[in-house]
Amino acid sequence: MHGTDHNQSTRRVHLPDEAATERFGAALANAVQPGLVIWLEGDLGAGKTTLARAMLRALGHTGPVKSPTYALVELYKVSSLYLYHFDFYRLNHPEEFVDAGLDEYFTETAVCLIEWPDKAAGFLPPADLVVRLRNEGAGRALELEAASVAGLQCLNTVSARLPAAAA
Repeated sequence: MHGTDHNQSTRRVHLPDEAATERFGAALANAVQPGLVIWLEGDLGAGKTTLARAMLRALGHTGPVKSPTYALVELYKVSSLYLYHFDFYRLNHPEEFVDAGLDEYFTETAVCLIEWPDKAAGFLPPADLVVRLRNEGAGRALELEAASVAGLQCLNTVSARLPAAAA
């Protein structure tokens, strides 16, 4: 992975292959704190679920990691951390987020990873960190944007670990 700082709250990283995406996910896992809301943005096949799976593995989850496309949310309890992985691809209207009671998962004790956050626009809590993935040749382009103080802390922590994650 090759990181380039553009400003204090944004980082861009090139992930040359799926293994680099997994290493980045592990680095991000080691930087998250309870209460974080992380939006995962990108087209189908851009690596959002791969990144979430790598985070969960790095946090110690050994069981299956399913894409929450049909369930909308998967809960993982790893160590003392609750991690909720959401996928809103199937939402037809943003109001479905509230109708399904999904707003109750967003607490100070949980980390929430959200794929397709735009599908719940206007109802979803704001992101602390936005992770944008885009296919680029054989690899992926990744952009991280901190949108809060907690997000900036996470961004700075993961940025400090990028060289180790690329090894």
